[in-house]
Amino acid sequence: MTSLDQPDIVPSLGQRVHAALRDRKETLAVAESATGGLVGSRITDVPGASDVFDRGVVAYSYDAKRDLLAVDREALDEHGAVSEPVARQMAKGVRDTADATWGLATTGIAGPSGGTDEKPVGTVFVGVAYAGEWGSGDSYAVVKRHEFEGDRTELKDEFATQAMRDVLGETGE
Repeated sequence: MTSLDQPDIVPSLGQRVHAALRDRKETLAVAESATGGLVGSRITDVPGASDVFDRGVVAYSYDAKRDLLAVDREALDEHGAVSEPVARQMAKGVRDTADATWGLATTGIAGPSGGTDEKPVGTVFVGVAYAGEWGSGDSYAVVKRHEFEGDRTELKDEFATQAMRDVLGETGE
């Protein structure tokens, strides 16, 4: 078999996240709600993940979001767990508690129930927070809302995949 006969090897999203972070000597911490640890699992599937991956926090309940990620009660009361403000606070909270370069957060509705007209089943908010150098003013957090269709397992997979794409977009890959 010649090299032309071999299929192209396409790196997984986890490998791409790992390479992007490793190349810049950056680190990542994730805060997951709807994905239940799936993002962290995919990243740690890559050999050498400990070079770039600090931690994963699965914060499913309101209390866990407040206790582990410093999400404030007002954001949860006013907007609900599946919202832009909560995703932003989750991403910043995990970034800061881990002292990581990047914080990545997912919060969504995987169903089959729990959706509303405003936030149907399949809605996810992905937060990405960057820690700039102290005093630089370069730190920021962005949140994107996405909607997908499928059953609970398919939605969790879509949410995790999108979160990894979103962090790659922010890391410049």
